[in-house]
Amino acid sequence: MLGAFSAHSIFNELHASEIRYVQQKKVGIPAWELAADEDYWSVIQQAYTVNPSIINLNNGGVSPAPRVVQEALDRYNKMANEGPSYFMWRVLDMGREPLREKLAELAGALPDEIAINRNSTEALNTVIYGVKLEKGDEVIGTKQDYPNMINAWKQRVAREGIVYKQISFDFPIEDEDAIVKAYENAITSKTKLLHITHVINWVGQVMPVKKLTAMAARRGIETLVDGAHSFGLLDFKIPELGCDYFGTSLHKFLSAPVGSGMLWIRKNKIAAVWPLVCNDKPGSDDIRKFESLGTRSFPIEQAIGEAVNFHNAIGPARKQERIHYLKNYWASAVKDVPGVKLHTSLNPLYSCAICGVSVDGLTPQELDNALFSKYKIHVVGINWENIHCVRITPHVYTKIKDLDKLILAIKEIATKK
Repeated sequence: MLGAFSAHSIFNELHASEIRYVQQKKVGIPAWELAADEDYWSVIQQAYTVNPSIINLNNGGVSPAPRVVQEALDRYNKMANEGPSYFMWRVLDMGREPLREKLAELAGALPDEIAINRNSTEALNTVIYGVKLEKGDEVIGTKQDYPNMINAWKQRVAREGIVYKQISFDFPIEDEDAIVKAYENAITSKTKLLHITHVINWVGQVMPVKKLTAMAARRGIETLVDGAHSFGLLDFKIPELGCDYFGTSLHKFLSAPVGSGMLWIRKNKIAAVWPLVCNDKPGSDDIRKFESLGTRSFPIEQAIGEAVNFHNAIGPARKQERIHYLKNYWASAVKDVPGVKLHTSLNPLYSCAICGVSVDGLTPQELDNALFSKYKIHVVGINWENIHCVRITPHVYTKIKDLDKLILAIKEIATKK
């Protein structure tokens, strides 16, 4: 099979030459400076096929795939349907190990620490239900974690009698030590694991993962990191975080096909984690025991490779700087508008793509509706615990003219409310 990592990849056919050409013209320009270069980013924008009739600023939910990923998915799907049991199991399935290697390279991990699955929920639930905990053992998370993870821990409470503690934060926070201290204060002699969300999905707060994992490690406590909104966005390597377990969705900022995800488990921890779905060797230290999903979409899985190609061509540092620039571009322009409140820091240490905004006198749903009904700007209203705002999330394909329209819309809505 001529896969995504061969010389005949679809990325090489469609985009390699034009991206290489524009990058050669920008050699030596630091990522932070290139972030504002519209000529460079126009080439990246053209690789997407987004609908021009709406402005999609809910990329925090799910991101569109660039054309190269769509074509790969279509090509592999057509191949599979020419003879499913043959082309899926004897052709496409042979591409999983090369894909595992490329994902491991991107993650800075060993291939034998990477399992390929369908989303963050599946990855993180594998660990939540798979780690050994006994009645009375404690897990600490937050009220601002993702609901599927919270509910998974609550099910372990209901079934096994573990203790699940949730601390709460008022974001934005620009004091990392205060966050660490809040976790630390909740720890007791029975605490076995900290659940840490790398980037809070509601408002984009970047949590001090390295400090939290270091603090936990000193106390012999394991750490599980929800990287749904960090992998493919922030420029980091998973082992550098110091955690034991990490799960992510690849259909967010990596722009892989919808329904693709990844689980990372530190090599010496794999054997002790039970697979979420049955396996004939559940105590094995082979990461592949977490991939016994039965029949699944091999075309989706293999199209991930072209998303990795596209991501690498841009470069992780350049991508992070651009998306942070786009977030700050609009947020800085509205932060001092009377009645407008930001719920996210503009400091790159504490945020990147996602930013929450509210307008006095309007509920999140009312602001969401106002942005779409008149301006055709698609966002999402957030009402979760103590967070009440609209979440706005640009991506690399987002154009400045669209953010100018967003700025105008917020100013008009705030004035007319």
